[in-house]
Amino acid sequence: MSGGGLLVAGTTSDAGKSVVTAGICRWLVRQGVKVAPFKAQNMSLNSFVTREGAEIGRAQAMQAQACRIEPTALMNPVLLKPGSDRTSQVVLMGKPVGEMSARGYHGGRQEALLGTVLDCLAELRGTYDAVICEGAGSPAEINLRRTDIVNMGIARNAGLPVLVVGDIDRGGVFASFFGTVALLSPEDQAFVAGFLVNKFRGDVSLLEPGLEMLHGLTGRRTYGVLPFRHGLGIDEEDGLRISLRGTVRESNTAPPVGEDVLRVAVCAIPLMSNFTDVDALAAEPGVVVRFVDRPEELADADLVVIPGTRGTVKALEWLRERGLAEALVRRAAEHRPTLGICGGFQILGEHIEDEVESRQGAVEGLGVLPLRVRFAREKTLTRPVGEALGEPVEGYEIHHGVAQLTGGETFLDGCRVGQTWGTHWHGSLESDGFRRAFLREVAAAAGRRFVPAPDTSFAALREEQLDRLGDLIEQHADTDALWRLIESGAPQGLPFIPPGAPA
Repeated sequence: MSGGGLLVAGTTSDAGKSVVTAGICRWLVRQGVKVAPFKAQNMSLNSFVTREGAEIGRAQAMQAQACRIEPTALMNPVLLKPGSDRTSQVVLMGKPVGEMSARGYHGGRQEALLGTVLDCLAELRGTYDAVICEGAGSPAEINLRRTDIVNMGIARNAGLPVLVVGDIDRGGVFASFFGTVALLSPEDQAFVAGFLVNKFRGDVSLLEPGLEMLHGLTGRRTYGVLPFRHGLGIDEEDGLRISLRGTVRESNTAPPVGEDVLRVAVCAIPLMSNFTDVDALAAEPGVVVRFVDRPEELADADLVVIPGTRGTVKALEWLRERGLAEALVRRAAEHRPTLGICGGFQILGEHIEDEVESRQGAVEGLGVLPLRVRFAREKTLTRPVGEALGEPVEGYEIHHGVAQLTGGETFLDGCRVGQTWGTHWHGSLESDGFRRAFLREVAAAAGRRFVPAPDTSFAALREEQLDRLGDLIEQHADTDALWRLIESGAPQGLPFIPPGAPA
């Protein structure tokens, strides 16, 4: 017998689908329900490696943690990793299968993947009491409906009720809810059960007349009004849609333990991937993390981080065009702390040979770390465990570049020279003891009287965030009605709202 299910769709991208899905998952697992997350197709540069060596979106890994289960490729069978405005790497069941243009993908390949997606969902529903699915973008993207495998395409094929999330903080939420339903075909509309308002500020009683009018107009009820909460945007799917210029990563509000704060500048390079690596730094009391794109913004930074990227050569060109490359080389010469992670590590090397990602062949790196990088067609996907600075470390690797070290002091799988550090390991800073040891070294080199808090646990903070998401659902949604949806599907006899989808 198949378990229950629900598709969490959104009126727009970034409406809050990922966090609402995680919140519903955490609420259910606290009720003793065996639950799993699912997203048929994800477009994201923030990815994760499962224990079996499969690459999936980080949002689904976070949702699996909300369910208190190990993430697997079944939870995100199709992952698209943009390499430009027009092309993406297609990752199928955790392994890359090639680069494809948007036109080529929507022109037939996407539709061909529907069977794989439905098989994965069916396997999860056969194993779990409930599967909470996340849509992508909006279900009313009428230009893409024919080949859709992540919104109404999967809802109809799998018989899933659909809950539409709208971000009221942006404004226009009533029009967005109504318009989303009214642009769907009668067959699709039959699966749209109702709405969930996200990020509401103020007195809910002032909103209630509008929700009643919306019910009258659509025949569909609102299942909850979630209040605005800071610091819930964990493991974002994508850095492409948002400008990170000057953005400060939300950090722990606890005061610093030492006399100084530690300032971390993250270079907002093109096609930045897994910028969630710096979340563990932002969680430390007294560490201020910001994204920068100008050389003068590195001047007062105690630590500069060059994160991962899906375009190492492109990012290197960008650093040179902006004058950041020169500033980074100068930092290395002055023995000021810099950390390169994955693509950022490769950029710091002497030479790059790339016939795979950029296809530009031989390219000179910044030359501050003794390594040469050759891009292999086979992607490295591993979950390494090791030791650094006298502390145990875990991480995960996702890269085509193969590093050949020619010197320096060993640092994880990479190296360090002076105060310039480089590694392919994502997630290493989530290891608490190692992170504290690293920050102590950075503070000493920067001349800061910063002291890492002795008891910060990144895993515990993540659990607290997931519990806060579960609390939002439990306290501000009609959970009895939600469970009926998950168990029994969309209500029968929902009215059709014209005009419906164009022919």
